[in-house]
Amino acid sequence: MGNILSLGLIGSWIAVIISLAILCRKIWPNKKELSRKIVHIGNGPVIPMAWFLGIPKDVALTFSCLITITLLINQQLRIIPAIEDIDRKSFGTIGYGAAITILLFYMWPDNAAAVSSGVLVMAFGDGLAGLIGSNINSYRWQILNQKKSLLGTSTMFIVSFLILLLINIYTGFSLSFSDILIIALLATTLEQVGQYGLDNILVPLVVAFSWVFFQGA
Repeated sequence: MGNILSLGLIGSWIAVIISLAILCRKIWPNKKELSRKIVHIGNGPVIPMAWFLGIPKDVALTFSCLITITLLINQQLRIIPAIEDIDRKSFGTIGYGAAITILLFYMWPDNAAAVSSGVLVMAFGDGLAGLIGSNINSYRWQILNQKKSLLGTSTMFIVSFLILLLINIYTGFSLSFSDILIIALLATTLEQVGQYGLDNILVPLVVAFSWVFFQGA
């Protein structure tokens, strides 16, 4: 019964986020990236919620697999356009789900802090970088046919660093200041080269596995 209630809370959160994305799409139909970022950022807290609620590995993994399969179907059929309908080729949403599933398989629940750090850095760091970088003018460059900006890149680094710092404080300072700095730099670098949404799978994995590596060093 406890797991059912916990999954109900998480499912309700996801439903609210998707509803907000759909509403955003109806109000601003030309801002396709905005609704997608709402889903991208809004679903980040799901992993810390699962950590707090004590969701066991088998339940978390099953739920994550189902979500990832649903995302794959949605990409093909566009059942919920607010999640996938953008003006560029990207497999980022599926990669995001796949990365979470991989992390849950290898690390949950013993390294829940590492999983949370990887997912939250991707959700808030990359999500806010995309929103701020694309809407506020700053120096820009292009890598692998993707436009990047100074403000967006700075946002990625600062938000990543702050998230890692907060989780580190919560877990009793598992990592050193230099460890956090290195992981934030790695995440920011990977965000630069994530063509076709590849960063959505690379950033969470590298951040989480780096957290485990430095924690055991």
